[in-house]
Parts: sequence; C-alpha cells; structure tokens
Amino acid sequence: MQKSIRIGVVVFPGSNCDQDMVDALSVYPQAEVFKLWHKDQDLQQADLIVLPGGFSYGDYLRSGAIARFSPIMKEVIDFASKGGYVLGVCNGFQILCEAKLLPGALLHNNSHQFICKNVFIRPDNQESAINASLDINQPLCIPIAHGEGRFYADEATMAEINANKQVIFRYCAADGSPSNPNGSLNEIAGICNSTKNVFGMMPHPERAADNILGNVDGRKIFDGFLQHLFALVEN
Repeated sequence: MQKSIRIGVVVFPGSNCDQDMVDALSVYPQAEVFKLWHKDQDLQQADLIVLPGGFSYGDYLRSGAIARFSPIMKEVIDFASKGGYVLGVCNGFQILCEAKLLPGALLHNNSHQFICKNVFIRPDNQESAINASLDINQPLCIPIAHGEGRFYADEATMAEINANKQVIFRYCAADGSPSNPNGSLNEIAGICNSTKNVFGMMPHPERAADNILGNVDGRKIFDGFLQHLFALVEN
C-alpha cells in the first residue's frame, strides 16, 4: 500500500490563500493536507510545511515581519534545520526571508504599486526538488499579486545564491527572454536555501492549478515537487 505524505498549511491572521493552497494540494490522493494555526506548537508530523499568501498581521511594519514571531515559526525553523521541506508562496516567501530561513529580502515593487496579473517564469535550473522535473526552456504562466515582491540581496549574498544555484525561478517573457514585473534583482521570482529544502516564490502556483481557472501551469510545479516527496516517503 502506497504511503501518503502529510502537508501542513499554516494559517496566520490575514492569510487569504490558505484554502486555495489546501484545494490545490488535496487533489493528490497520496497527500493528507491539513491546516495549522499560527499559535500551534505541533506540526503534526508533517512532511511538508507550506506558508501561504495573504497579508499576515495586516503587513504592518514589513510584510512577514510580525508573522515571523508567531509561535509556530519556532517549530518551522527547527523543522527546516533538520532537513524538513518548507514552501513559502508570496507572503510565505516574505515570512521565510524575515525568519532568515532564506537569504535576501522582498522590497516594495519598483513601481510602488500593487501588481496583480499573470506573468511568465522559467526554472533557472533543475537542481532542487521543486524544479528538477521542469523544462528550463519552457516558461510557465503563473499569477503574481504583491506590493512587496522585489527581491533584493547584497552583492556577496547574490554571488553566493547564484554560485549555489539557489535561484529556482526567474521572471521572463512568454518566449523565455528576460522580463521583470517588479524590479527584482536578476529577475528572481523564487529561491531556495543552500541545502535546498526551503523554497520561496512570489508567484502563486495554487492560482494556476485547475482547469476551471483556465491555467494549469502551477500544477506542473506541484506535480514534480510532490513526486519527489512521495518517493522520499516510499523509501
């Protein structure tokens, strides 16, 4: 009998993409998907923790700056330090940077406006669980919805990120050529940590994961990522 993987989706005050994420991941019969409240101190034996998008704590101070101190984040940090898989999308990416689980920071878009539209991204490499099965020559159409999505890091950090192949996605045009909707350094749309078990991305794959939405490019990201986790559980 095939084992299942347990996926915990953390809900912070102000999260608004948690149910979207649960719905997108629940289509996989091998996955048990459940919600975790920000005050929980038990990850319920999760194999994957997802920090969804939204406006945790109203985005006061900086996006993700308060959520980083929620009780559950102590458990998430410990889980990640032991090699556990963590995915942060949009506000979740911001929280991971605030918690120092990922390098760099997400700053205000260079337009100083909230951007909500479909964009294209491409896998930068096939070096991590989230992009190993993706075609680096095939752009994916994934929506963004953020006001603070401009990735920034200092020169030394950027050199390290690039050298370690920690960029997982870059923004591009439909034909794969460089394009940049928010001013992110090097067109960065998502990164991982040096040990490649913590992932953050600003685009929302859960909003492009169902035929009824007219776009299933996000499903391609989840397919490969979860297949990797299924294989780990089976072994």
